[in-house]
Amino acid sequence: MKHPRPLEGVVIVELGHSVAGPYAGLILADLGARVIKVENPKHGDYARDWGPPFWGDTSSSFASLNRGKESITVDFADPEEAAALRRLILDKADGVIQNLRPGILDAYGLSAAEFRKEKPSLIWCDIGAFGANGPMARKPGYDPLVQASSGIMSVTGEGNRPPVRVGISLVDMGSGMWAALGFLASFIARMKQGEGAQVSTSLFETGLAWMMIPLAGYEAAGDVRKPYGSGVAEIVPYQAFETMDGWLMIAAGNDNLFRKFCDVLDRKDLTIDPDFVTNSARVVNRERLIPIVAAAVARFEADELGRRLDAVGVPNAPLLGVEEVAHHPQTKALDLNSPCDDNLSLVSIPISFDGVRPRTSRRAPKLGEHNANFKSGT
Repeated sequence: MKHPRPLEGVVIVELGHSVAGPYAGLILADLGARVIKVENPKHGDYARDWGPPFWGDTSSSFASLNRGKESITVDFADPEEAAALRRLILDKADGVIQNLRPGILDAYGLSAAEFRKEKPSLIWCDIGAFGANGPMARKPGYDPLVQASSGIMSVTGEGNRPPVRVGISLVDMGSGMWAALGFLASFIARMKQGEGAQVSTSLFETGLAWMMIPLAGYEAAGDVRKPYGSGVAEIVPYQAFETMDGWLMIAAGNDNLFRKFCDVLDRKDLTIDPDFVTNSARVVNRERLIPIVAAAVARFEADELGRRLDAVGVPNAPLLGVEEVAHHPQTKALDLNSPCDDNLSLVSIPISFDGVRPRTSRRAPKLGEHNANFKSGT
């Protein structure tokens, strides 16, 4: 079956750099859009130099976020080049994605308001740092700054230890997802009404959205729970435990699963202890229960315990490293990580249509690789 390309014929101009804007562009490119990436002619997207590791002359980070796109270079300060970019957007673009610093585009007459005045059907997606309003609206921001300021770091790691950031660009990539979702919603609305929209999101708003459950807990109870490493504050036992030969993540997420878990551990006594019978009781008495469970788990090898838990339906999974995930049979079965035309294997977007995964397999472009098309107007 041919890969589905629902956005085939749609043109996106990406005024993006680093992670958030490019990830939004990557999502739309995998869905079939033609994504034209606009870069600074002197250095391009700074992510090109985020290495080692490199693949050829560009970083693997840049390659993963920008496959399937075209690259043109534009000097905003050059009136002719800025005018050519304006024509490209007005003549060809269905949408623009931008995550440049506040004020840059306005300084060169390339603002959303100017474009949408001339082309009301244009869908313009802004990805900011701290949002369009408020005391931090003009402040530049990056993923770790927002992980810090949105509270994510406060619920990550272990209590009474130094702050820990989530090890991936969770906020950047989440913001890119929201921008892509905003574009798609606006694109559907435009098909009905003929009008585009200015879509706005930001890293800080995304961080707050990821903090939905902890913030709800604070509003409901007025207290702040400390982080529990691999565990969560609201469910016990729901964390990684060390076996004889490795770590196993075990999610006994309700009372029935807890009883089955205890049966496997040969600790049925825990299921009749009033301090542990219900999840709410286990949460209150976490500090007493977890050492007991940890000691019981430590008697098993990881594979053996995993098989026993699988047999009774208790959710569990081994903790895998990057190299193990890359070669895991489940990864291979899903065909999520596959090579581009330069033989670098990269992860696709995690969605399928009728069992078929949309994906562009073109490698990431070289800086300015498609300038000839840009200058000729194609």
